[in-house]
Amino acid sequence: MIKTIRHKKSELCSLAVLLALFSSGASASQSCVAEPSVVNSAPSTSAMNQSQLPETITKEVESAVRRTLDYVSAPGVIVGIQTPEGIWKKAWGVADPATGEAMKAGMHTRIGSVTKTFTGTLLMQLADAGKLSLDDTIDTYVAGVPNGNKITLRHLANMTSGVSSYTRAEAFLDIFFEDPSQTYTPEQLLNFALPASPEFEPAASFDYSNTNTVLLGMVIEQVTGKPIEQSLSAMILEPLGLTNTVWPGNAADMPDPFAQGFTLQGNAATPEQPSNATHWNPSWGWTAGEMISTMDDLLIYGRALGTGKGLLSPAAQQTRLTSFPDPMGYGIGMGCAAGWVGHTGELPGYNTTLFYHVASDTTVVVQANSDIRSGDCSDEEVLPNNPTGISCASPASRVFEAVSVALGHPFSMTAPE
Repeated sequence: MIKTIRHKKSELCSLAVLLALFSSGASASQSCVAEPSVVNSAPSTSAMNQSQLPETITKEVESAVRRTLDYVSAPGVIVGIQTPEGIWKKAWGVADPATGEAMKAGMHTRIGSVTKTFTGTLLMQLADAGKLSLDDTIDTYVAGVPNGNKITLRHLANMTSGVSSYTRAEAFLDIFFEDPSQTYTPEQLLNFALPASPEFEPAASFDYSNTNTVLLGMVIEQVTGKPIEQSLSAMILEPLGLTNTVWPGNAADMPDPFAQGFTLQGNAATPEQPSNATHWNPSWGWTAGEMISTMDDLLIYGRALGTGKGLLSPAAQQTRLTSFPDPMGYGIGMGCAAGWVGHTGELPGYNTTLFYHVASDTTVVVQANSDIRSGDCSDEEVLPNNPTGISCASPASRVFEAVSVALGHPFSMTAPE
């Protein structure tokens, strides 16, 4: 029997909770990104990959991370920063509590819903090439979606479609937590979601639904005529040189070296004994959340995602950077807040943040080998030594916010007055 709401929860991304505060993404605004037309022209510098960040910056960041680690429920974290002045990466804690193996900056972790940014990028690339339109309706590609003749690909990409998330379906959660080794097809995932759809009319509201991104993956496969992993490789991974970013498909294996991942989700976990979810089968995330990556690759990809360089034409990137609601919110496969664009990723065992600060040309990535939240988390289960008197946050998200403050560009999910 699944014991708590936390054990029943299987959202792939902690950003989902925060973005529920946002208004509908139906109306575009440039408020979150002040000058989207010039972002694509941001020049690369040789220092970005060849020089260490100045010590004055790294000392501030290290101090901020060390202060924050006492409030983080994860065995280890990895932090990476890239700016025009240089690059910096550092790991804290352990990758495997059983052996004491140290966390290292080159380790693979599951990146959860950061996968959505890859799916959104493929969608934009196909639109950029004239092979589809964001205004196409989903019934053109996938039959049987309620309101399919009214739901556009844009509605799916900005989470305003009204299609229910399969990760909230009791039937899915019961099966998944009973046996996390099972594999799923995209069609099976849809079958969990469509009976509860629509939850609202297209563009009438915002609802973070993993089903949206699974449907977009199905569209991409139809338009390209190729499995999604082939399109990812040819259109994103190879052009950017992301040699350590992996689409695992139905395999539960992790590439070496990797960090063990821990969770309180599932039937067996207790606060005293979290479950090791490292080798839970990721196929249930599909194009919404099953990818694996490393710090070096994520830093490269984070800047490319923010600028569009190597991925999209300037016009297509401008479309993407003006797709956010005013003054913050969720656009085409990524979010925006306080001038940072990107995504968080959360699934059992791992938590990742990947954000690019447009004004300062700064990319920050945090990887954690736990999805266990800490702080005042109301009805969610927490670890026995859980700190109180602070807001509830996932490990990587808490560290990222501290890093953003240390860099002088505070990330805030609170809309300005």
